[in-house]
Amino acid sequence: MNEERVYRITVPTPFPVGDVHMYVIAGDRLTLVDAGVKTEEAWQLFVKQLGEIGYAPKDIEQVVITHHHPDHIGLLDYFPHAPIIGHPKADPFLRRERSFMDRYVQFFQEFFTECGVDRRLFSQLSKEGGSLRYASRRGLDIMVTEGNAVPGMPGWQVIETPGHAQSHIALYREEDGLLIAGDHLLVHISPNPMMEPPAEGETERPKPLLQYNESLQKMLQYDIVRSLNGHGDDATDIPALVRERLAKQRQRAERVLEMVQERPHTVFEVCQKLFPAVYERQLMLTMSETIGQLDYLEANGYVTKKQEDGHYVYEAAGVSVCG
Repeated sequence: MNEERVYRITVPTPFPVGDVHMYVIAGDRLTLVDAGVKTEEAWQLFVKQLGEIGYAPKDIEQVVITHHHPDHIGLLDYFPHAPIIGHPKADPFLRRERSFMDRYVQFFQEFFTECGVDRRLFSQLSKEGGSLRYASRRGLDIMVTEGNAVPGMPGWQVIETPGHAQSHIALYREEDGLLIAGDHLLVHISPNPMMEPPAEGETERPKPLLQYNESLQKMLQYDIVRSLNGHGDDATDIPALVRERLAKQRQRAERVLEMVQERPHTVFEVCQKLFPAVYERQLMLTMSETIGQLDYLEANGYVTKKQEDGHYVYEAAGVSVCG
């Protein structure tokens, strides 16, 4: 039986999702999985809880990140001695070089225009960087992809789980069915599949909700006994959770289809109806959810889109979302 010990450390975040979990794995190398947010409160609580299990920050030998979002990479700067391990698609978001950030803003300006977004809200793009004050700025040292073993963690393998983020991975230990899932299998909320620009060398934009659904179904290929998650409780009945997530997503898609059946809509018009109270304050989140549902409906033949006056309009194809 594996003698590795896996410890959970929990720190607060300034985000609506609440606390975030980090995991310390005492194996061949003392490994930290995910790195919370960059606040003094988070750091002090991390050091305190790490001490309670008998370690100090200098003992951490490497850090693995499940994805590049700020609440999972915040404390990377506090481990200058430890290599950072993650998916290649996380690296540009960690380094945040000027050329990448310029391309990021340009992509969303063009995308929002195609979606019919009110141009006065384009200023939200500059505000998106506000959450980055809670993120470290440090590139990957070691890159891992589907099926790779994790250095210093014998018995663990990488599973690519794109959707919530293009860089998202989970770590799976087949011996006892333990999964460290980041934000992929959250129990209390459904992760928001976030829009991102195409990766370097790619031309088509990602379709994160379709990817997320595929990544959920992919979990059924593994004998997962327990999923240690980035937020909230552990998940144990993975097939039931997958069924619940997919069913709720179909319900949301049905609601969007009903709107489009009434008359053709732009993406932004759907977004305004789905999220009337928050779309102005949380444009990226709400537009990501909206385009995800429309991508789903289009991929399954329920809607079609056409370009009018520089933006896309979606109309119903005359069928219902069921099954």
